[in-house]
Amino acid sequence: MNWMGNLQQLGRSLMLPTITLPVAAIALWLGHLPWEAIHLPGARDIFLYTASAIFANLPLIFAVGVALGLTESAGIAGMSALIGHYMFNETIRHFLGSYLQLGVPGGILIGLMAAILYHRCKHIQLPEYIQFFGGPRMVPVLMGLAVFVLSLVMIQIGPFLSSGMQALTNAILGLGGFGTFLYGIIHRLLVPSGLHHVFNNFFWFQLGAYDADGEPVFGDLPRFFAGDPAAGIYMAGLYPIMMFALPAIALAIIQEAREDLKPKIRATFLTAALASFLTGVTEPIEFAFLFVAPYLFVGHAILSGAAMWIAYELNIRHGFSYSAGAIDYLINLHLSSNGWLLIPLGLAYGLIYYVLFRWAIRRFRIPTPGREEGSPLEEWAGDIPYRSPLILQALGGKENIKNIEACITRLRLTLENEKLIDTVALKHLGAKGVISLGGGNVQVVFGTYSELIREEIMKVLRKDVQRIMFSSPIQGRMIPLEEVPDKIFSGKLVGDGVAFLPDRGELVSPVKGKVIHVYPSLHAVGIEMQEGLQVLLHIGIDTAQLQGKYFTAFVKEGDEVEPGQLLVKFNLQKVKANSKSLATPMLITNTDKVKSWSFAPYKAVKKGQASVMSVVLKSAATGGGDTLG
Repeated sequence: MNWMGNLQQLGRSLMLPTITLPVAAIALWLGHLPWEAIHLPGARDIFLYTASAIFANLPLIFAVGVALGLTESAGIAGMSALIGHYMFNETIRHFLGSYLQLGVPGGILIGLMAAILYHRCKHIQLPEYIQFFGGPRMVPVLMGLAVFVLSLVMIQIGPFLSSGMQALTNAILGLGGFGTFLYGIIHRLLVPSGLHHVFNNFFWFQLGAYDADGEPVFGDLPRFFAGDPAAGIYMAGLYPIMMFALPAIALAIIQEAREDLKPKIRATFLTAALASFLTGVTEPIEFAFLFVAPYLFVGHAILSGAAMWIAYELNIRHGFSYSAGAIDYLINLHLSSNGWLLIPLGLAYGLIYYVLFRWAIRRFRIPTPGREEGSPLEEWAGDIPYRSPLILQALGGKENIKNIEACITRLRLTLENEKLIDTVALKHLGAKGVISLGGGNVQVVFGTYSELIREEIMKVLRKDVQRIMFSSPIQGRMIPLEEVPDKIFSGKLVGDGVAFLPDRGELVSPVKGKVIHVYPSLHAVGIEMQEGLQVLLHIGIDTAQLQGKYFTAFVKEGDEVEPGQLLVKFNLQKVKANSKSLATPMLITNTDKVKSWSFAPYKAVKKGQASVMSVVLKSAATGGGDTLG
């Protein structure tokens, strides 16, 4: 795994401890309500102490959270991080006092150490008489030794490190509004890779210091909640973008959709707009144009930076616990300075974004959802169990998956071989885009159903079944078998499967197997697979009468074929003019061997495109009678 992959995993793990912050923000808000009016004065102190407990222990929360996030919630790694944090914190406090305050970054460092030791030690076998301390149980012991070494190093370099961090902090804060502008641009550009979580950490949890009743508080976010009037400059400018600009983009996409697709697009993007407005979850909207118009995303990043700068110059100081949505805006408004100005600023930004994106989509013909030809929005929820095996195959199959996680809008994968990914097939199956971070670390953007897709893929990975995958035998459009204009095929009297409407006169093998039949009229080919399935490929309807006039076979009976290998060429226009239909069924004729079926969406496919259909066999039996003749 390269450094980009490591950062990806770290970014994902940082999301776990941040879940605690909304609890603190809500408790702080509740603590400022007039409880005396209902004769519950003690409630104020309870809520305020609850909130302060979370903020005071953020380094510990991040230490444990990062360790759990990087080890698939391994309890012993979390416990080791807990022990390590207390050992390191108390040692540094005793020897250096206030010279060095690592805060949340220090907690992250301890969490990383615990996770690394866990992965290094979990499979270690010791001699039987001391095996009790082998495997994961070595982690707490080695964590103690590692913290001892780290403490020795920090005691020596701590004063110099503290001075360096202070100089860096002064330099960044000295940039003023321009610094917030640069932050806003970089933050937005890192969103597609998920690395913005790592980038934000320094600004939100380390940059700047504030004395809160004798206790130093670090970072723009904790300082804001501690009452620092100078805090919030790296959060305030995000509110106009998340509450107004992104919903305006969603509205522009709805307005520019085709009329026949507009109802489905409206339902999807109004939901995405509401999510962005309320909670600050923007990725479903941003990914709708990121991959089809990356230059527009760059413009979006620059405008985001400008919003940060404008908020700074207007002396707006506002913060959030989770993200810059309306919920956080209202809950934390009592702590803000000039927070009300974010509403008119946001409305102005919403208007600018709406006009700009409608113009750009129309002017440059950007294929945002609902505009591309023949691309009706799929009803994902019901299709996920059927598509997931095909998605897994497009990712390179079971053996190619080392790790699979999901966040709000994307699958985060570590693969054995990144080159085995079929990007075309993934996009056919609903992916908005594929982001490669190198070293086998890949993100596949599926939108808000990503977690459900992961769950279904995990079910497939756990099942010990024999699944057969089929590629597309032609280039054209995939259709249900029921739409073939022939009762024999549409009624599934010959077999079950799918069909295709070709736009190119080439038929290729969808599977690996042996050719067992080439019809004399060359319009159909039968293939038997090693697993015993018999596959019939039939070019057009009522084409046997052409007697092979417009067909050329490139295989003969007995030939072994591979997926994508050319079987037959045919004159598309002549066959179309002299037959009932070009519909080309791909059938499994011995359906008694099939337990279940999965189909990709019925839309355009390329010749040889992987993962258009899959079946699970009832058994591993091979062979079978000739049912193709």
